[in-house]
Amino acid sequence: MDFKHLLKKQREFVFQGHLRSFKQRKQILERLKELIAQNEEKLFQALNKDLGKSNMEAYFSEVAFCMREIDHTLKNLKDWMAPVSITAPLSLQPGSAQILSEPYGSALIIAPWNYPFQLQISPLIAALAAGNAAVLKPSELSPNTQEVIIEMINSAFPPEAVYCVGGGIAESTDLLQQKFDFIFFTGSPQVGRIVMSKAAENLTPVCLELGGKSPCIVHKDADLDVAARRIVWAKFFNTGQTCVAPDYVYVHESIQSTFLDKLKTTIANFFGDDPYQSKDYGRIVNSKHLHRLLAMIDSSKLVVGGGYNADENYLAPTVLSEVEWTDAVMQEEIFGPILPTLTYSDVDDVLRTLYEKPKPLAAYFFTADHKLQEKMFNAFPFGGGCINDCILHMVHPDLPFGGVGTSGIGSYHGKWGFETFSHKKPRLKKSTWGDIDFRYPPYTESKINWMRRVF
Repeated sequence: MDFKHLLKKQREFVFQGHLRSFKQRKQILERLKELIAQNEEKLFQALNKDLGKSNMEAYFSEVAFCMREIDHTLKNLKDWMAPVSITAPLSLQPGSAQILSEPYGSALIIAPWNYPFQLQISPLIAALAAGNAAVLKPSELSPNTQEVIIEMINSAFPPEAVYCVGGGIAESTDLLQQKFDFIFFTGSPQVGRIVMSKAAENLTPVCLELGGKSPCIVHKDADLDVAARRIVWAKFFNTGQTCVAPDYVYVHESIQSTFLDKLKTTIANFFGDDPYQSKDYGRIVNSKHLHRLLAMIDSSKLVVGGGYNADENYLAPTVLSEVEWTDAVMQEEIFGPILPTLTYSDVDDVLRTLYEKPKPLAAYFFTADHKLQEKMFNAFPFGGGCINDCILHMVHPDLPFGGVGTSGIGSYHGKWGFETFSHKKPRLKKSTWGDIDFRYPPYTESKINWMRRVF
């Protein structure tokens, strides 16, 4: 595929107004929904091959997520598209002002490997809702899912509307050389810097969904049974390969022993005595990432887990205790099934530490104290989070999802995705009557006085 020619065709497609009306956007989104339903079984098989995902995990986090996103978008899109009227001040009367939502043009959407379908299709829904054409680049590290997406998209849509590019780093590099009108990237901060640098060469606007070490604090008054279940579920969902998973847990020293016991019990309840045999527990994406994770495990601090099978990229759900910030596991985002726990006595010390760290994508707080909930949630910057739960803030269709600083730029989901893929174009419409001449030269003292009164 000649990418320059493809972009030219996509820009012409947008210019000709093929996605201008609500009806046109509704039709293409409904077609996308049909495709997802038709390919559900293929997606289940591909996600299982790539990541060992169970059908339940694949449905909840990939298929159903996108279907719900389309339904929510179709329900609200006509309102989102409507021009927003703004009252014109006296100085601009007689006249009216509006804000129009205009598509950027051709959008490049680069997806990661951990949720290879959802994180490709969800931003596509937003891009199409806003009237853009799109070029998709699925991750080569999830090759089976990439193959399904390519077949699904390229067989159903003309390339001038949506086109999916296969391949790996070479193709991604080539795409980033092109002058897209917008770039949406989900991945690591390291690659995000490269994407932003390439976009800067063409002054192309970007949305970067990155990651970071998302903290979790469990205070001494928390419901430990609920906290253990929700943290274990969130941490080991998709084998820990989730950008908003709790990266580590700060536990009040008075409840440390009890909480660790509850984590061990919960892991056994979820995945059995041997998680390797569980159909509900997945695998690490490849050998490289498995060995990266193994290097983080300090056996002297092991509470549970640590077992692995290199032939199948299996790593057991693992919990570490008495972890310090100098340990290997705390030097980068874990992105795997290892849960370090640290202890604290004074929550203010923890909040000060977190304020001085890079801004994470998410944060989670378990406490029954409402004042402390507010204090924790507002103590330091992060993308978004939950009180007494984990991850589920990103499921709410009307909440923006995105990072801040090193964890990302921009947000999406629901209306926020429509806004991200739309340029807000202001329009002032003036009447031709009442054209008072005090704004025109030659300027006199009298005209200046009139100007003072108006402004």
